[in-house]
Amino acid sequence: MTEESARTYHAIYGDGSWEEITLGEMVNRGGAAGRIFAVDGHPRLVAKIFHNLGKSSTNREKLQAMLLNRPAFAPAMKDGRQFTMEDGNSYVQIAWPEALLEDSSGFCVGYLMPLIDLSQATSLDHFMQKAIRQKLKLTEKYEHRLQAACNLCAMVAALHEKGHYIVDLKPSNVYVYKQSMLVALLDCDGFSICGEKGRYPAEFVSEEYIYPEGMRETCDKMGEEQDKFALAVILFKLMNNGIHPFSGTPRRQGTQNLTIQERIAGYHYAYGSWADLYQAPHPYSIHNYFARDTLELFDRAFVKGMKRPSAAEWERHLRHLLQNLRQCKKNPNHAYFTSKGCGLCLMEEKFKADMKERQARLQSPKTVRGVDPEKISPEKLEEEKLLQHKRNIRINHLTAAAVVCYLLFFGFAHMLLQPFADILRQAGIGLQMTGAVLILTGIYYGFRKIKPMVPLFRYEFLPLLLEIYAFLCLFIAVVAVNGLPVEILLLAP
Repeated sequence: MTEESARTYHAIYGDGSWEEITLGEMVNRGGAAGRIFAVDGHPRLVAKIFHNLGKSSTNREKLQAMLLNRPAFAPAMKDGRQFTMEDGNSYVQIAWPEALLEDSSGFCVGYLMPLIDLSQATSLDHFMQKAIRQKLKLTEKYEHRLQAACNLCAMVAALHEKGHYIVDLKPSNVYVYKQSMLVALLDCDGFSICGEKGRYPAEFVSEEYIYPEGMRETCDKMGEEQDKFALAVILFKLMNNGIHPFSGTPRRQGTQNLTIQERIAGYHYAYGSWADLYQAPHPYSIHNYFARDTLELFDRAFVKGMKRPSAAEWERHLRHLLQNLRQCKKNPNHAYFTSKGCGLCLMEEKFKADMKERQARLQSPKTVRGVDPEKISPEKLEEEKLLQHKRNIRINHLTAAAVVCYLLFFGFAHMLLQPFADILRQAGIGLQMTGAVLILTGIYYGFRKIKPMVPLFRYEFLPLLLEIYAFLCLFIAVVAVNGLPVEILLLAP
């Protein structure tokens, strides 16, 4: 036993009572805040000892506020009886402080909290994707993931009812009991805590879960809006096979590939009632098979200017979904919400078809310009080069002839239009100019379309000169048809 683990401390409870406790072995190195130790004589408790004892006064005030303002969690029930673990003990849903710990000098060094048996739980992250669930032998039932989502909402709602906020809410900070789908929350001393003397802010927040309006805020300014946004992200991922609501496929090739947090900042939500201009939905998303009221709640959570659903609202909605969930007849692990059918089955079939097509492409012989590379010899390459050169000369000759015809046609446009002069004058100059603009627009897009096929047009100046020439000729034709003063061609005042 190490010197540190043999030390004794005073455990001061919320009602003012205290007792002397002795630390046992270290059971977990913990995170950035402190290490976790067993407590002699208290098998259902552990002690968290802070790394930084310089914040003793602040830690004491925050822990006292937590002891006096405990959230109330409804006990887990099954068949009218309290739901217990295999060893008969009740499920611990949150590592909330039971007592603060003082050393012999009166410094606050940590706190006592309930022991959460992590051997029977796993990170919520592990439930997101099928490959990880199969590797860790977790339940594949879609209904169970909805139960975990509902239980998480209930936990967050209970905290919000007391004015506390998690802030750094993300799947890796949430644990799920594998047998019951109940949720356990750890590291509660890092939450934003509401006390009688004021608020004790959170200490951390994670990218990909920061709400858009909070991009320029620090943790001490974040509260319920941050929790509501992060909770909605987690729910979307749980219901949609781990797909983040702000991930997707950029609509334009060559577009800058934004990070998830940058997409959040730009409100690039691709799964809502309105299409996002930056990205399209993930190809394997099943959001189109969600119930309409579910999609409306996600719209409220992620679309700019809308009021985000509270944790309690999400809990009520998920309970309703669970009560009306439809069992998939094809796969007992699947379930669905509407008459559209099982989106999980359809996406699995799409994935298998895509994989089959990809394998077929990999197995097919690769070609360069339609030719097997193994059949390409230096002689054939030289022959191909010579043929291409001849094709280019022929195309250039045809292009030159076409350009001559083009120049002649527009050069004599004012003469060609004379037989129709009366009709054009009756139509008016406005309609004539509209027609000229349409002709010039057609020329512009026509040149852009044939540019890759015409070697001469690879020089930008040639199409530009031809467009300017057509403009001047059409302008002259309008002047001639309408009998306008010739001086207008000189742009004289």
